Amino acid sequence: MIESFHPCRAAPRRPLLPRSGARLLLAAGVLTLSPTTPVFAHVAAEAPVRALLYSWSFEPWVLFCLLVSAVLYVVGVVRLWRRAGRGHGVSLLHAFAFAGGWLALAGALVTPIDSLSSALFSAHMVQHELLMLVAAPLLVLGRPLAGWAWALPRDWLRAVGGLFHHPAWRVPWLIVTSPFVAWLLHALALWLWHLPAFFDAALDDSAVHAVQHLSFLLMALLFWWSVLGATGRREQGVALVSLFTTMVHTGALGALLTFARMPWYAHYFVTTSLFGITALEDQQLGGLIMWVPAGGVYVVAGLWMAARWMKAPAQVHVSPGAPAAHQGFARLEA
Repeated sequence: MIESFHPCRAAPRRPLLPRSGARLLLAAGVLTLSPTTPVFAHVAAEAPVRALLYSWSFEPWVLFCLLVSAVLYVVGVVRLWRRAGRGHGVSLLHAFAFAGGWLALAGALVTPIDSLSSALFSAHMVQHELLMLVAAPLLVLGRPLAGWAWALPRDWLRAVGGLFHHPAWRVPWLIVTSPFVAWLLHALALWLWHLPAFFDAALDDSAVHAVQHLSFLLMALLFWWSVLGATGRREQGVALVSLFTTMVHTGALGALLTFARMPWYAHYFVTTSLFGITALEDQQLGGLIMWVPAGGVYVVAGLWMAARWMKAPAQVHVSPGAPAAHQGFARLEA
């Protein structure tokens, strides 16, 4: 049972701050423990908080992935528009959606949100929601495969187009992007990573933390691909069910976090006091973020999908697969 989690577990070994921030935190701790310096203790205690608020994360592999994805997309879309005409294959709205998703991804992984997530569970929830509910759907709407493919050399472009139609790629892709499998993978990633043992492990080890974020993003991309790529009444009806059930189970997890009688994650027992709140209060705020604002995203997406479902002709049938990928590679054979 999650509620049986013991609060006396060892503190995580993963440093919360860079070396300079760690020194400030140590100084704050020394001054706070000194009974003769109450005023200086208050001033020093604010130092690590300021360090977190102004600490940007510049992980080389994150910056590399962000830069490469943006450059390839811009180059590919420009090439596609030069050949097919502006707005064909990838429209301006698609390009703006990709830009918004890219900015949300950068905001979650580079800005002080990433640093704050090591000290506040609520900030960690904001980071995860940016990855799964903002960046992922916007990136899917941006048709990234089409943009990236057209950035490749001409010979590579034809080869990649053939690969995406080859059964070795096509069959596994159709499986993982099918509504039920994508829904299940998304749900498993969310619930398993929020178990105390796995969540604390991610906070203790930067490599495990990177795997956590990568799995959240990839599973969210698959989920939104299966939902937003639905065409026709039957597929869109299934997408509506997928959105509703996801809203229910993510809301349930948020409610469990909100109404828990004790904190789940030992990592935040000490760090939240820097902000004048307890670990339980921080967890309750994080649970509310997952429960209410996140639920609103699913409601908005569901209303949009319902509007499409009502307009879609019943006889429309689209072969399974990712619309963006097929539209992007359809011109390879032209």
